[in-house]
Amino acid sequence: MKKILPYLPDRPRKPREYGLTMVMDKGLSLNEAASFMSVGSSYTDYVKLGFGTSLITPGLEKKINIYKKEGVIPYFGGTLFEAFVIRDMFKEFVKFLDKYRIDLVEVSDGSFDIDHDRKLEYIHKLARHRTVISEVGSKKKEVVYSPDQWVEMMKAELDAGSVKVIAEARESGTTGIYNEDGSINNSIIGAISDQVKLENVIWEAPMKSQQAWFIKHFGANVNLGNIAPYEIIPLESLRLGLRGDTFFQFLPDELKQ
Repeated sequence: MKKILPYLPDRPRKPREYGLTMVMDKGLSLNEAASFMSVGSSYTDYVKLGFGTSLITPGLEKKINIYKKEGVIPYFGGTLFEAFVIRDMFKEFVKFLDKYRIDLVEVSDGSFDIDHDRKLEYIHKLARHRTVISEVGSKKKEVVYSPDQWVEMMKAELDAGSVKVIAEARESGTTGIYNEDGSINNSIIGAISDQVKLENVIWEAPMKSQQAWFIKHFGANVNLGNIAPYEIIPLESLRLGLRGDTFFQFLPDELKQ
């Protein structure tokens, strides 16, 4: 992006390895997906076809092609992986990926408990022929992991073949790495950021306050996920300091009030 204003932070060009934005598509129509790409393709790296919606989305192949044509990588939500696995249909899941030529695959265990060693095996198998990202954390509020457990699981999944690990927060942003009111769980996020490379973590951050917090603490090029399609331009504005929440973040001291 050509800089019109000085002091805007640098953003890497696509395809990016960091500074990623993952958008959640919870059921956009083909026209809505195309409209979203008309304004958001430059700022969007991944589109997650949320939860198990891929099984019931009309025109799924056309939608996937809309995203691919614009240089955005589509993938199926981890809940779909879990829906196949709980039915002992892992081979059928792989065939489903093949059918729609999906290279990026999410492995998660947020909806039902999968033994972690077994989850690592799935990651290892899929990583032989695909790019794997895995999600750590449960969607269930009653399942609570200690900060050390978060770190241990993330490191193990990266070692097993995941290229990125997603820090679970659900689309509501009120569980996992956050408290029930959506505020930051500092002990969990602090432990992860201290012990796992930031470029390897995608933080689910559906709320503006969460997005702003991560940008203020980890910079413009922190990886963020579960962004609504209509929030892609507002988020990029946050990343660049073009919104009130981060307005002074990247300015030199002499310009700050």
